[in-house]
Amino acid sequence: MCYDKKRVRKVRRDKTTDMDTWNILIVDDEKEITDLLEVYLSSEGYRVFKFYCGQDALDCIEREHIDLAILDVMLPDVDGFTLCRKIREKYFFPVIMLTAKIEETDKINGIMLGADDYITKPFQPLELLARVKGQLRRAKQYNQAAGVTQTGNHPTTSEPGESEAENSGEIYDIRGLEVNVNTHTCSLYGENLEFTPIEFEILRYLCQHLNEAVTSEELFESVWKEKYYDSNNTVFVHISRIREKMHENSRKPKFIKTVWGIGYKLEE
Repeated sequence: MCYDKKRVRKVRRDKTTDMDTWNILIVDDEKEITDLLEVYLSSEGYRVFKFYCGQDALDCIEREHIDLAILDVMLPDVDGFTLCRKIREKYFFPVIMLTAKIEETDKINGIMLGADDYITKPFQPLELLARVKGQLRRAKQYNQAAGVTQTGNHPTTSEPGESEAENSGEIYDIRGLEVNVNTHTCSLYGENLEFTPIEFEILRYLCQHLNEAVTSEELFESVWKEKYYDSNNTVFVHISRIREKMHENSRKPKFIKTVWGIGYKLEE
């Protein structure tokens, strides 16, 4: 059996929190891990859906409104990379990958397929919980700016002008690349581009520092709000994915240039 008959669990939230009810999907074939994560996430007021194989998780995504997914790489039927790719064909909620492997290529593969974050087993549950909160915070800001708010389990449109007031004036038009922070939309020569919240925040930061060389460390710490480590390839992989969506030639990009020894620059 690939699922837990009691896979949905929600506990009473602390009344002092203003957090919406977020739906978290956990997919891992190790029951001990899914049970442990369920306890930690439920104690924070999250509604948890847990599965032990990929296909049942995909079926759940079709039925339920999911706000964030935690996917193990090694699953009995569909591996986590394939599951992430299938999710990204239709959905843009944050995805955190779990794996027992430590190879850098696994991390790069996951992010190139659309994962937002990556954590290696064994891990501290509180560390993963902090990652979940960070991803949901960015996703909420992204959705609100785009005119979508979270009410219970279903997205609804916010009041007109609500997000515009927060981000008034943040619209960039750079040689056919239009980045509208008011609505969290982006287009290139009139073609709409679909970015995840993390990808959009990277692009936004580069727009805010137009024609400036920005280090990978600065980008990472500004967008992820975490300490950067020299061996971290996360920024590189996300930049590569952004370029791919912009149909950029990786060797001769027109917009996001690599500044060797420093980082990246969005040129006007």
